[in-house]
Amino acid sequence: MSGAGPGTTVRGRVTAVLPRGLFAVRTAEGELVAGLGREAAHVVRVKPGDVVDVRLSPRDPTRGRIVGLAPRQGSGPAAAGE
Repeated sequence: MSGAGPGTTVRGRVTAVLPRGLFAVRTAEGELVAGLGREAAHVVRVKPGDVVDVRLSPRDPTRGRIVGLAPRQGSGPAAAGE
């Protein structure tokens, strides 16, 4: 990974749903990362096209854990005109 080292959080877009709770995520640098979307207590519900934050593994920078959804553009009270 060019701009991000292992253990850092990167933003990317979900491109595919893989078996066993994995998601293919393409980062802004064009790298493909396999992101795990489930944990025992917290389940992040994502679908292809969603923008997510992925914390990369310190041992394997091509794998990581989806830590949350990125805020959607145009959502919230400011976008509603309030």
